[in-house]
Amino acid sequence: MAGISTVSRLKILGSVALVLSSLLSVRLWFLQAVDAPGLEVRVQEVRTRTIKLTPERGRIFDLKGRVVASNERLLTITMDRGVIAKDLSRAQMWDRLSGALGMSFKQLEDRFTSKRYDQLQPLPLKEDVSEELAVYLRERSEDYPGIDIREDWRREYPYSPMASHVIGFLGAIRESETNYYKNLGYDPDARVGQFGVEQTYESVLRGTPGYVKYEVDSRGRFLRQLDRKEPVPGNDIQLTIDLDIQQFTERALQNEIMVRRRTEAPTVLLNGEPDPAYPEITYYKAPAGSSVVLNHATGEVVAMASFPNFDNRWFNAGISSEKFGELFPTTEDPDLSILVNRAISGRYNLGSSIKPFVAFAALNTGQLAGGLDYTLRDQGTYKLQSIPEERCQLNVKCVFKNANCGNGAPCKYGRVDIETALAVSSDVFFYKIGEEIFTQTGNRPVLEEQVRLFGFGSPTEIDLPYEYIGTVPSLALKKRLAADGAIAKEEGRGYYVGDNLQFSIGQGLLSATPIQLAVAYGALGNGGQVLRPRVVRAIWAPGTPNGKSGRVDLTAGTIVQNFIDPQLLNDVGMREEIRGAIVGGLTRVINGPGITSDFYHATTGEKLFRSYPKRALPIAGKTGTAQGAGNLPWNDSSVFGAFSKDPAQPYTAVAYLEKSGYGSRAAAPVVKCVFTALAGKVRVDPAVPADPLDTASYAVAAPQMLPNPLCLVGVGSSVRD
Repeated sequence: MAGISTVSRLKILGSVALVLSSLLSVRLWFLQAVDAPGLEVRVQEVRTRTIKLTPERGRIFDLKGRVVASNERLLTITMDRGVIAKDLSRAQMWDRLSGALGMSFKQLEDRFTSKRYDQLQPLPLKEDVSEELAVYLRERSEDYPGIDIREDWRREYPYSPMASHVIGFLGAIRESETNYYKNLGYDPDARVGQFGVEQTYESVLRGTPGYVKYEVDSRGRFLRQLDRKEPVPGNDIQLTIDLDIQQFTERALQNEIMVRRRTEAPTVLLNGEPDPAYPEITYYKAPAGSSVVLNHATGEVVAMASFPNFDNRWFNAGISSEKFGELFPTTEDPDLSILVNRAISGRYNLGSSIKPFVAFAALNTGQLAGGLDYTLRDQGTYKLQSIPEERCQLNVKCVFKNANCGNGAPCKYGRVDIETALAVSSDVFFYKIGEEIFTQTGNRPVLEEQVRLFGFGSPTEIDLPYEYIGTVPSLALKKRLAADGAIAKEEGRGYYVGDNLQFSIGQGLLSATPIQLAVAYGALGNGGQVLRPRVVRAIWAPGTPNGKSGRVDLTAGTIVQNFIDPQLLNDVGMREEIRGAIVGGLTRVINGPGITSDFYHATTGEKLFRSYPKRALPIAGKTGTAQGAGNLPWNDSSVFGAFSKDPAQPYTAVAYLEKSGYGSRAAAPVVKCVFTALAGKVRVDPAVPADPLDTASYAVAAPQMLPNPLCLVGVGSSVRD
């Protein structure tokens, strides 16, 4: 039995050996005959290393060729991951390198374990090293196997903080964007446009990466170069921004905001009596503002200022995350938001600056009996005609007033037509339009439809990220806001006459951005064409030749794509007689005269613009005051829009200053200064490059002030318009 058992075991072992031999033979045959090409590729991969070459990012320059975003060449020390794959060899390498690189063991290990860097590419150990250190490490490849020097680029903003909200900055790829950029061929540690033109035109500016392929030995030492493909630089971009006007606009805006912060604000109630809740002196908060200068013949943005401003050099200054958090704190208070371009992202009530478009709606639809000849006797109050008297006696507000004339009583303007109503900003006149254009058309959204013709409630399609489209009052809007909890549910049940009255004077649910207002006023200036605003004029071929004094030579470069031709979004179809009446009223806002009833009422801008050079550059404009919380004047926001009447200088300018007071007191002086500069009647300093960034500072941007602020001086209207 024992012999039989031994024979059985031998047979089993022999069978197993035969099977294993057969499997081994099949595997050898497969490797030699079938998978030989794949093995050869893997062998080559082990013997070679391919390193990406970063392209130089395209430069950005202003209208006159001044470079506002350039590049500085820098060297980065990298390490072949294969050399440090084992824990022991990695620890030995970190010990060697820590002294040479001036980095701790932990810092080097943190880089190795970080998922920020591409696991298939050499590990970046230290950026922006000196040529001396690079040569030192290269000459000692025996001591530092796997080390290489990579050429990278750092973004420079020579004129920062000027136009920083327009230009933008570069930043690390966010975790939520990783897959998107990976599919586009970006490395995880790449820096991409995160704001402004840098973000919108990322694909244009980036360029095409190249590569270099090396043969390496078993220790990761580079033996020879096998192949090289040079990177292709990104395209250059020319802005529509004129840095000289941009600098002047920013200074005028910031100067006026500083003035408003030192201006005592009246703390009065609606009846004009002092508010006992504020017994002490209160100053305007004036936390923020923006201004836009537009060429209304082309849609090109000549200047765009937003405050608070920031220096975009902070984003590549190499500061700690703690300091960055102190400079740019996370906040839910919109007054403190820094990284917001208020010119395109600020959604604001417009106050009386909406009235030219309400006037157009009434004239264009034939709402006013007699049209341009229609007049109304303004006695300071307006009583709704469509609400039964018994309801007015209950809980329905039926009487609406003009703004106070400084004596606690509403202004009384007497007999006014459309032109005069615009000039003195008669609320009563526009209340009547607001009621009748709604009730006499079967409660149809006529005012909404007419105002939308000028682009309100729609994106302007400006070539910058994060544009808000604003809101135009409607039943659908009220329902949505009620569903979101922004207004009471009962408020969302219907759209009423009172809603349309608030709409007619720019209050209530109406909101728009300063760029939308600029586009709309530009349409008044050019005869009714709503043009797409742009901040980029042209895309140029890579490597536009340098000129003198930090400029490129615009005569020597090649334009790849030109955006100079206007892009029409809508033609309002404005009849000349209607435009003439509206422009006439807005011209009187600037030049006067006002109107005499019980006494002389100056127009809302007449006193302020007395010192403006009207013959050099005639303009027409409108003030607006958006009432703040509690209707306290110190919460009012100030808005002013104006356009040139000279076809040779087709400019439109808008300013919006948050919580800064009446329209003629805060925003209007900024626009007045800008047009004075455009008229050539005040010195406009040429833009000069900024001083080096002080990384020890905790100011996000140095203040910008006018050398001579006299153009801001004047007496604004005392009427909250």
